[in-house]
Amino acid sequence: MAVTIRDVAREAQVSVATVSRALSSPDLVRPATRDRVLNAASQLGYQPNRAARGLITGRTGNLGIVVPDLNNPFFTGVLKGVQARARQADYAVFVADSDEDRATEEQLVRAMAKQVDGVIVCSPGIDDTQLYEAAGITSLVMLNRRLRGVPAALMNSASGMRQIVDHLVALGHRKLVYLNGPRTSWSNKERRRGLRLATQQHGVELIELGPFPPRYEGGLQACDLALAAKPTAIMAYNDIMALGVLARLRDRGVSVPEDVSVTGFDDLMFAELCSPPLTTVAMPLATAGTLAVDLLLDGLSTGQTEVRHVDLDTQLIVRATTSPPPA
Repeated sequence: MAVTIRDVAREAQVSVATVSRALSSPDLVRPATRDRVLNAASQLGYQPNRAARGLITGRTGNLGIVVPDLNNPFFTGVLKGVQARARQADYAVFVADSDEDRATEEQLVRAMAKQVDGVIVCSPGIDDTQLYEAAGITSLVMLNRRLRGVPAALMNSASGMRQIVDHLVALGHRKLVYLNGPRTSWSNKERRRGLRLATQQHGVELIELGPFPPRYEGGLQACDLALAAKPTAIMAYNDIMALGVLARLRDRGVSVPEDVSVTGFDDLMFAELCSPPLTTVAMPLATAGTLAVDLLLDGLSTGQTEVRHVDLDTQLIVRATTSPPPA
């Protein structure tokens, strides 16, 4: 038979109400009594009923996360970190996919707010006003979007793009094309910021094209336009777009990296497995997911008013799609 709260109370020689307080509001119970209750619960293997605990604490024991596209392995990488950390904290995770639609994204955040203790929004496309409204109805943490007053886990895309430009310039490239991601993407804006600073610093030519869908088809669509500009290197918004570029270059008989170099961004599993293996920037996906949950739980447990924006480092991974430009 399952161990009940009455069994714990009997073992600890306290009332059921004291056990309830020791588990849900430990600061309200004397340390000696609290320790006795916790020891009894541990020895008996007591697991609090989530629904009953919710009635006491007003918490659901659930967290929500909204992502733009579950087909994109970038977001499944983030989810690995979110779920692992939530599981450690005894929280369940509800996942929703907005399919890159801003109206759907806002609706999902509002719907989740009624069912969870807090929501993580990955790379949100909705505007600042909508995000502030969402933060007013639930505990909100963003991943890869900076907004004053809202906690965020951030991956340093600007630094990653500067590393790509430094690498290409060191190889001798002087004419670069960048294939933009979504117009509303904060990550794309950060990439462009790092890109422009680096190309200006090195005095090399930069041609920006797009925006394009951040998918394989977006790379196919963008490749012919990029080739028409006659660059020596093509930089894609993300790895999936870069795979589309590589496929289209292969169809047109353009050799990589002999005729043109190609870079991606994110360092997804496919980047190492494609042919040739893709030069890209590694993003700390699982670490960012873990951090987002920690920021959310910190706010829930302490009610703290401090808003933290935490930047995580990115790292260039050099593989076989980049080399010196043709003579």
